[in-house]
Amino acid sequence: MVDNNSTDQTRQVIEEFCHRYPTRFRYLFVSAQGKSFALNAGIQASRGKVLAFTDDDVIVEPTWLYALTQSMTEGPWVGVGGRTLPETTFSMPTWLRLDVPHALGPLAVFDLGNEACELTESPYGNNMAFRREVFYRIGVFKTELGPCPGSEIRGEDTDFGTRLLATGDRLRYEPGAVVYHAVPPQRVQKSYFLAWWFAKARADIRQMGLPTDAGRPVLGVPIYLFRRLLVWSVLWLSSVSPSWRFFRKRQVWSIAGTIKECYTRSRTYGR
Repeated sequence: MVDNNSTDQTRQVIEEFCHRYPTRFRYLFVSAQGKSFALNAGIQASRGKVLAFTDDDVIVEPTWLYALTQSMTEGPWVGVGGRTLPETTFSMPTWLRLDVPHALGPLAVFDLGNEACELTESPYGNNMAFRREVFYRIGVFKTELGPCPGSEIRGEDTDFGTRLLATGDRLRYEPGAVVYHAVPPQRVQKSYFLAWWFAKARADIRQMGLPTDAGRPVLGVPIYLFRRLLVWSVLWLSSVSPSWRFFRKRQVWSIAGTIKECYTRSRTYGR
């Protein structure tokens, strides 16, 4: 268990677990704060052939770990993503469209249905497992991604999965590996969704960089982004349907996040 330079009773709690279960828990201290730093330290110290990942705000089914990892004992799969559902008391807001890609991304929901299949996209970090050897082949989680003090920019999990898929390695979707993700009231707010999409757009630029055909930028920002921002703003402000109106507003916030990250990169890196 990794103590990511906490200021509460984390060390005491971990050491109690280590004392009670000496063969199952170890204490690690990482001074650099940030989720990716903690994950990478855990990977480096790991001993198992398969590493499973989840979050502290989920409830797992009793068979979760077996279902998530059993297909990696043999065969072509180097990683598995499970099925992440919202907690059972969750009520879908009326302003949210579900017929658009990744509509429930801000709630960390990953649900491709009841049938197992090969993944063509990265699973989410709250419900995934990989053979340990892949981290030595393609690297670990990027530390410029992932929550850290002063930043809620995420994407360390999907960046890793995307890099892994790009090598030709195969990932499996396992619907039997079910976790239920907590959805506190503050997350079922338009402001939370908009902030998530803004940060997601910034993470995408950090992960993939600027488009190669972006053209001549202004203050580091490709000109086409300003045109796109204008178009989506008009669509948003002219929408009548509440769900379409919010979706288009979401697009505006996403483009604004891209513009913000392009500008920040130009100031930081000169490009």
